[in-house]
Amino acid sequence: MSSTRTARFLLLVTAAIWGLAFVAQRAGMDHLGPMVFNTIRFGLGTLVLYPIFKEYISRSYIKQAILAGSILFAGAALQQWGIVYTTAGKAGFITGLYIVFVPVLGLISGHREGKKLWVGILLSLTGLWQLSFSQGFTSVNPGDLLVLAGAAMWALHVRLIGRYAKKYHPGGFAVVQFTTVTILSAIAALILRESWGGITSVWLPLAYSGFLSVGIAFTIQIFAQKQVKPAPAAMIMSLEAVFAALGGCIVLGESLTTPELTGAALMFTGMIIAQLPARKRA
Repeated sequence: MSSTRTARFLLLVTAAIWGLAFVAQRAGMDHLGPMVFNTIRFGLGTLVLYPIFKEYISRSYIKQAILAGSILFAGAALQQWGIVYTTAGKAGFITGLYIVFVPVLGLISGHREGKKLWVGILLSLTGLWQLSFSQGFTSVNPGDLLVLAGAAMWALHVRLIGRYAKKYHPGGFAVVQFTTVTILSAIAALILRESWGGITSVWLPLAYSGFLSVGIAFTIQIFAQKQVKPAPAAMIMSLEAVFAALGGCIVLGESLTTPELTGAALMFTGMIIAQLPARKRA
């Protein structure tokens, strides 16, 4: 029980780090392209972990770690592109929809879910409409759509980590995973011809995103999910939306309109309801 509680607390710490990382990621977009930012971000995370966990890297899970890293790359790329066009707070709440996608993916793999899931999904979708589409499709923010697509990738990643965390060493797995993201991001940056100038102007957001958000938080996630199942883990990590909104407001001076606040509240309520445990029959 104590190990499970510790794991849940660590997931809460992860949510806080990730939530505030939206602020760092948004600030970084003023000087760097999305793929360059992700290359450096995940590269720093890899450099932090490699000396610690290099002896635990094994060929037995290389393919699985590369697969997880590819999914993580897709989620990070879509999210980072989206943040160029939207606020840190909105990006945090929309990303939080992965908490709904996680049990939906469970349905596909044969896990039956109760009515609460569908109530949560309905509330979340209603909230998403208020947050991003309240003025109609003619004024849809492309950044919100990109972040939403990224949320689907995050959900798939949480499912994969839930499957692999108990089989393979978390540290070694994380190193291979982050190396994959770094390489794919660098290739994408070269293809898109993004500039590498301006790195010194955003050293603090890069340091936070690389050392804390990637190097520490993602690794904590893998270790903690050895003790916590994907669905409740997603519920805890969805609190990153709250930390993202608070960080965007305090640090970047962002604000949400009344319809956007209503949408955020509906999304958060839906996220929680979707993860409430079903009552056990006598």
